[in-house]
Amino acid sequence: MRAQDQGPSLNILVVDDHAIVREGLKRILEGTASGWTVVEAGTGFEALEILRQQAFDVAVIDLSMPGMSGLELLRRARPKLPRLRVLMLSMHAEEQYAMRAFKAGANGYVTKDSATRELATAVRKVAEGGVYVSGSLAERVVLQLNGAHEPARHTQLSDRELEVLQRLVAGHRPTEIAKALHLSVKTVSTHKSRILDRLQLPNMAALIRYGMEQGLGMIDVLPASRESDRDEDTDRELSGAAPFSRDRALRRPDGLDGPDGPDGPDAADAQPGTDAAALVRALQNAPDW
Repeated sequence: MRAQDQGPSLNILVVDDHAIVREGLKRILEGTASGWTVVEAGTGFEALEILRQQAFDVAVIDLSMPGMSGLELLRRARPKLPRLRVLMLSMHAEEQYAMRAFKAGANGYVTKDSATRELATAVRKVAEGGVYVSGSLAERVVLQLNGAHEPARHTQLSDRELEVLQRLVAGHRPTEIAKALHLSVKTVSTHKSRILDRLQLPNMAALIRYGMEQGLGMIDVLPASRESDRDEDTDRELSGAAPFSRDRALRRPDGLDGPDGPDGPDAADAQPGTDAAALVRALQNAPDW
């Protein structure tokens, strides 16, 4: 068993809608440093309430959650907590999701399938004021920013439209999507029409085909009735986790806008030659997609 690092304390908030994933992440973090404390939140709304009451150094946030997504949580918290370091955790290894996260103000991006290997390094990096993104992902983002890769058509969708698209591609009914995202069925239908129009697709069959070709039918967007069955292999891997360490101090927040209702295995922060901080600055200053 690896000995815990001795170092200054660090308060970490872990936000994920699956208890087993939160428990796995907590083991990784608290098993590394004796002074590290992890608080859990199961929804974006719960996380906002906790952030009103307690100060944190780092927040590890699941990108895709029912109701309030990780991106929406980040956008609501960032104006009131500019010094909070945020690491986004996601099933998505595509550059488009990392770009959206950094644009919203994230300091790092790690995929769930690499969390047991990279989480420690990533949290340490962002806690110290740096930026973390896996090397292979950083390279693809840079290539897209430089115009070397033609962006996919769905990058022009809003975050909410992308969420609806993912769920449609995964085979979810409008009622399931409405329940999971806290929307009306009519609003979901409106989003579907806009998506078809923006992607210039004639019907749902073409949309599903496009989504499958782009890998958009992801399993971490299952509707509430089926979410307990989601990605058990990843959940098991996380619950068996490994350690890490670091510190930093944060001010207590003045308050947050309340919920406003429905609507590389050993990769470090980047490959040699890639300036991760410069990459994130470029993403945050880039036009909206």
